[in-house]
Amino acid sequence: MLDLILPPRCAGCDAPGSLVCPRCAAELHGTPARRMPDPAPPGLPECWSAAEYTPAVRRAVIAYKERGRTVLAPPLAGALALAVATAAGERPVLLVPVPSARPAHRRRGHDPVARLAELAAGCLRQAGWPATVARVLAQRRRVADQAGLSSLQRAANLSTAFSVTVGRNAPVPRSWGGTEAVVLVDDIVTTGATLAEAARAMREVGVTPSFAATVAATRRRVRTGERDGG
Repeated sequence: MLDLILPPRCAGCDAPGSLVCPRCAAELHGTPARRMPDPAPPGLPECWSAAEYTPAVRRAVIAYKERGRTVLAPPLAGALALAVATAAGERPVLLVPVPSARPAHRRRGHDPVARLAELAAGCLRQAGWPATVARVLAQRRRVADQAGLSSLQRAANLSTAFSVTVGRNAPVPRSWGGTEAVVLVDDIVTTGATLAEAARAMREVGVTPSFAATVAATRRRVRTGERDGG
């Protein structure tokens, strides 16, 4: 509401005049590239991101995800769409968002990654790219907050946490296992534990993700046993 009433300030650098200033927009859209954590957990698909997790990108993502600035969804989704398009080549895409934990969903009042996936698919379709979203991943047990956990602790925390759910609100895509690139979608990749667990759940029902796409990837290398706050 405040973003609609007051003069906007950049979510990345707090400069007045726009939700995301030109400099931060260039940083956010960056250069889409393959960016993998090191070490990568077993089963992690190839990871593509639009940008590195620079301070400006971090502030924009946190403002959207944790501080209710949902008006930032379109520019973040645009960055995500760039990463998907770069990795997919000419293939149609099926975006599968990683779900928020139930307590986080209640606290935020929305599912930020699912919203980004829907908007990114819309961006791709506007560009003439066949893109659909399948919200088939679900959490089947509670998990602890990932902040402050090492890569090994994150993997243990998320082990068998996801399942694939189908039904009226999450139908099996008509092309399940077809010619599309099946793309796991998240906002950030840090250790890769979340995306590796999501990929495991997909393979459990016979679908191997083609790759994963995120808005950003952490710049630093993640080593086994190292504590990580992101």
